[in-house]
Amino acid sequence: MKGGVDLGGTKIQAVVSDGTALVLGRARRETPRSGGPEAIVLELAEALRAALDDAGVEPMGLSGVGVGAPGSIEPDTGVVVQVANIEGWEAPFPLGPALAEEIGRPVAVGNDVNVAVEAERRFGAGRGFDSFLGVFWGTGVGGGIVMDGRMLAGRGSAGEIGHVCAKPGGRRCNCGLDGCVEAYAGRGALEERARELAKERKTVLCEIMEKRGRDRLTSGVWLRALQAGDTVAEELIERAVQALGVGIGSAVTLLDVEAVVVGGGLGERLGPEWLQRIEHAARAHTFFREPPAYRLAELGDLGGAIGASLIAP
Repeated sequence: MKGGVDLGGTKIQAVVSDGTALVLGRARRETPRSGGPEAIVLELAEALRAALDDAGVEPMGLSGVGVGAPGSIEPDTGVVVQVANIEGWEAPFPLGPALAEEIGRPVAVGNDVNVAVEAERRFGAGRGFDSFLGVFWGTGVGGGIVMDGRMLAGRGSAGEIGHVCAKPGGRRCNCGLDGCVEAYAGRGALEERARELAKERKTVLCEIMEKRGRDRLTSGVWLRALQAGDTVAEELIERAVQALGVGIGSAVTLLDVEAVVVGGGLGERLGPEWLQRIEHAARAHTFFREPPAYRLAELGDLGGAIGASLIAP
C-alpha cells in the first residue's frame, strides 16, 4: 500500500491507496497559515496518520509516501524550490527528507498538478488521449502536459501555465512577475481583488463566507455568489476565464494537444457551464480550425492525492 498527500494553498488531502485509483482511507486538513514549511510538514504527517487510521493500516504497512507540492520541485532531492501560494514559504525547503524523518517512511515529492494530471491520464478524463493539457484552477493555476502518452517534465517546471503572461504589464503575481494568468484567475488573487472591490461596491461574497463559517472565499463561496447573481463575483470570474483563455489557447496553439482537462477546486466546482466559457475564451487564442476536446477532471478532490501516491517509493 502507498500513501499520497496533496498539498494545496488552503487544504491538505491525504489518501492510502493500493497503488491504483482505489482509495482505502482518506483525511483532509487545512494548510497552516503560519509557521512556514516546518509547520506544514507536521500537518502533512497528521493528515497521513489520519488517513492510515481511516484505512485501518499501520504506518509500517506503507511501502512509501508521495507528496504533490505546488511550485518548482527537485524530484531527486525532494526539495521544493519555489512556492507562490503558501504564506511563510519563502525559500527552498527539503520537504521530502523532512517528512520522511517525521513519519519513518520513504517519501518522494512531485509537482502537485503534474501528479494530478498523471492520475487523470491513467484513471480519469485523460484516458484515451496520447496528448493533453491539464489545467488545475484553484488557489493558484497549475498545469501539466502529456505528450506521446507521457508527462513532459522539462527541467522540472514544465506546464506552469499559471505563470504564462496573460496581460503584459498587468497585476503583480505572487511569483514576482507581472500579468500572469494566476494573477487574474487564481482563487487567492480573486479573493484579494474581491476584498478591494467590496470597499466600493455591494457584494454578497463576504456575507456568504461568514454564513458558511469560512475565513476565505472558497470555491463553494464563489459558486453560491454566482448563483445569487452577484455582479462582483460574475465580473471577476469572467475576467479569470478570459485570462485562462489566453494561457490555454496559446498553449494549445504551441503544443497541438488532443484535449484540455480542467480540474482544481474552482474548475470542478463551477462545472460544465464555466468549462464551456473557458473553451470559448481559449478558442479566441487558438490557431487551429479543429480545436481540442475539453473535459472536466474526473477524480475530484482526491485526484491530486491519488496522483501523489503513484510516485510513492
